Amino acid sequence: MADVPFEPTRSDSTPPTGDAGENASNGAGSWLQRWRPGTGAADRPDAGLGTPLPSPAPPSPNAVPPAPRMHETNGAATNVYGGADVVANVVEQIILETRKRDLLEGVEQDRAQLLDQPFARSTHWKAVWDQVIDPATGRPHRAVIIIVAPRACGSTTFALRLLAEHTDDHTTMVKLDADWQTPSKGRLPLEKAHAYQLDLKHPENDQVSADFLNALSEHATHLRDCRSHLVLTVSQDLWKDHRLSDRDGIQVVRLREAPDAQEVVEAHLYAHGYGQLVTSLRSFPKATASLRGLTAVAAVRAAKTAAMAWKEHLNASSAPPFVQTGSEGGPPATLEERIIAALTDWRDELDSRFGEMNSLHTHDNPSLTVEDRCLLLALAVQQSAPMPVVARSAAALLEAIGDIPESRGAAKFAPSLSALAGRGMRRRVQDVGGRVDTQDTVLFDRPAYGRAVLEYVWDNYDVMRRPLLTWLAATAQSADPEDHAVAALAELTVRHGTVDYLTTLGELVVGSQPKVLGAVMESAVHNEHIGRLAWAALYGWAEQKSYAPAVVALCRRILEDSSAATSLPKRAMVRLRRVAHKNTDTTVVSQVQAAFDALAQHASVAQRLVGEVQGWQQGKASSARSGTLAFLALMTVRRDGTPWLVCTPPTTIDVQRAVHDLLSSSDTAAEVISRLTDWIRSCAGDPGAYTQLREQLLPALRGHNMFEAGMKLMNELRGISTAEGVSVADDFYNHLVDSRLRTVFPLDENVV
Repeated sequence: MADVPFEPTRSDSTPPTGDAGENASNGAGSWLQRWRPGTGAADRPDAGLGTPLPSPAPPSPNAVPPAPRMHETNGAATNVYGGADVVANVVEQIILETRKRDLLEGVEQDRAQLLDQPFARSTHWKAVWDQVIDPATGRPHRAVIIIVAPRACGSTTFALRLLAEHTDDHTTMVKLDADWQTPSKGRLPLEKAHAYQLDLKHPENDQVSADFLNALSEHATHLRDCRSHLVLTVSQDLWKDHRLSDRDGIQVVRLREAPDAQEVVEAHLYAHGYGQLVTSLRSFPKATASLRGLTAVAAVRAAKTAAMAWKEHLNASSAPPFVQTGSEGGPPATLEERIIAALTDWRDELDSRFGEMNSLHTHDNPSLTVEDRCLLLALAVQQSAPMPVVARSAAALLEAIGDIPESRGAAKFAPSLSALAGRGMRRRVQDVGGRVDTQDTVLFDRPAYGRAVLEYVWDNYDVMRRPLLTWLAATAQSADPEDHAVAALAELTVRHGTVDYLTTLGELVVGSQPKVLGAVMESAVHNEHIGRLAWAALYGWAEQKSYAPAVVALCRRILEDSSAATSLPKRAMVRLRRVAHKNTDTTVVSQVQAAFDALAQHASVAQRLVGEVQGWQQGKASSARSGTLAFLALMTVRRDGTPWLVCTPPTTIDVQRAVHDLLSSSDTAAEVISRLTDWIRSCAGDPGAYTQLREQLLPALRGHNMFEAGMKLMNELRGISTAEGVSVADDFYNHLVDSRLRTVFPLDENVV
């Protein structure tokens, strides 16, 4: 992903050239030339222009010119000097390599793993499947298949499974990432014997047009010639234009419904070793009834929830007896009760719990008071916690929603007196479905019910959304994904991930809990349904100072994760680059530098930083600051105890030029001097390594605007000696400063 449109490559500055040896007292490489105008300094633009170019050697008079090679074209003889086929192949390869730079990236899929994954194919799915596959060949009828389906229907699973079963074993399967602003045929890869799958679900960036389909029809011809396939899954709401239909080489089919939810649940339970649970589930009619009508995504979540309830039941059964009998509310729930509770949506019960306004609790009225509703939400998030923690959390929510005693007719009571006049906390916990053990720990062993409570309040009380997000962020004890509040925020983000939601979440959380925001967004970017929306939000946040800590922390974690899909580190690097490019605040820049310093120690990420440096040295405006920060970070990398950029620098980086440019800038001079000092200190004890490093640095230290930086570096080098006992500062000083200038510019510790 590029931050700016393509621009011709250009250089920011002219690298120093100093050709004279380091022992020359008055050569072109000495600092003396700055004070003697008219001497033809090497750093002047016109230096060396009068030098004649060498003439080519004349041909030998006895030489016989080689006969041109012949290439027949339609019967006509054409003289071709050199191998025409070789030239054509080279040109084609150059075109392909150039085109690959801007193609969509993807993750290669393992065919065997896809075939082993749980899969349920309903009657409707089988009918659509048969439309796509040619029974005579067992291969898709067309090179391009477009599957239009409702969201959360399971169309991606359908597409990948179809390709896994009905393409040749030697065909490479790739799941592409639609990293674009609008669908474009030019961004689609084309290789021999490949099967590509691509989801188009972004509400803004994936709008399908008739022009795109026309271009895709041409692409289908090339796919067929390469014996390759492309399956697009398009969200139903993006397929609105009446002109969107079949084209040559394209088949459009509609997947109108998800497979049977119970079959999906059972397939996933069997695949993960819960065969005994499937048998039990079939014997619970209320549980299976609650599965009817679920989408494919909801059915997969139901399978995970049922497995979680199974584990909870096993843990409760193996718990010591005194834990079970020492708490109020009766014996632990049976497996059937747990499964029913886990799979029920609880809307009917919650409708009664959140019924008419009720200022006082009465046992014959299931509707809760506002205080008890806050308590129920606190339990839904905390699950099990000491009673004071739950009480404070409920009180914080009550305060967050702006509850005013006067509005409830309680103005005559002080807050403490009003609280004492009501039911005790133990009684209230029991009334909302919890228990309290002998240690005054609240036990709310109902995670599925708690999730239903949060979703119910979110869906039914629009005005509660902002205070609910604020309260959850304030309740978080850490940025750990296992924190209950962070987990709750992450679940709401995945379930309600829209542009408006992410914007609101960022506005409310970034000021008080930036690390919590980063943890929540980390779960979002990994989600296949809202991941691209989350990345788009992060791209906008990257240029804002207040969001920078969250963006930097998240991108750093993504880049450090070696198991992340290929597209995720790329997107993370783009956003780190944007943070550096758009923010001039020193605090933000130092945060990016700290992240780069840590990331440089990972070999795979170091190569990405090399790319940033290369972009900077090629003159790309968006890489200017990130490239300098990346080079500074790479200066900290060691290979076998030696600075990497000294011993075996990447061929794509001009180290001398980079050092020169950083030293000549007041913004980076101090930092690069510090890191150069570390380089020299690490090499000073090895005569060979020290000499090599010195020879590399001397040309960079010569030239325009280098005097002040060079003097500062040499003063930093005081106290460092070579293996022969020579002062490194004096050694550099003697090589750089002309003997006639040393009395004017002595090496003084007080030079600043």
